[in-house]
Amino acid sequence: MRALIVEDNRDICANIAAYLEKHSYILDFAYDGISAMHLALTNPFDVIVLDLMLPGMDGLSFCQKLRADAKQDTPVLMLTARDTLNDKLEGFKAGADDYLVKPFALQELHARLQVLNKRSRGKTNKLLTVGDLTMNRSTLEVYRAGRRVDLNPAGMKLLQRLMEESPSVVTRDDLETLLWADDRPDGDALRSHLYKLRKAVERPFESPLIHTVHRIGYRIAEDPQ
Repeated sequence: MRALIVEDNRDICANIAAYLEKHSYILDFAYDGISAMHLALTNPFDVIVLDLMLPGMDGLSFCQKLRADAKQDTPVLMLTARDTLNDKLEGFKAGADDYLVKPFALQELHARLQVLNKRSRGKTNKLLTVGDLTMNRSTLEVYRAGRRVDLNPAGMKLLQRLMEESPSVVTRDDLETLLWADDRPDGDALRSHLYKLRKAVERPFESPLIHTVHRIGYRIAEDPQ
């Protein structure tokens, strides 16, 4: 499952990451409402965990804009220290699907996210296919020619974006933003991740699928042209 965690407390983010990544989640993080909106509009998430009190844009405003302006129905679980009935009703009115009060048990967060994801299945196509390569966006399982392909989280993110845009080219800038947002590492780390992805997806098989478009980016397609 791919989840966007919108929370300005980095310690809470670290705790969530340590727990959910053990359950095969692919996680993206935003620490303010504006960055979160950018990520939500440019990436296909299965669920969003949303803190109510955020810099830049608060959780209620974020949720309202996501529903009314962006027309997105991605399930949203709202996290907050506010526990009155009126606070919860305001969250649901803004478009939240569930509400979890801080402090919370990570096991409960995981269980609620599983339920939200299960409810949303079937609303969108979860299976991506390019040639003999398939990815299930719900289970994060990748197969090529019937053989399972194991990827690390970075490789999974890159492959999903390339498959979603296939056969179009995805620019290097878009892929770097996908992996690191504004905190990009020095050097050409993207090239290293693409090498590992190609090794997993192509080396055991007869034909390449991932193609470099010189000075622009990458694309995935059966036809190299």
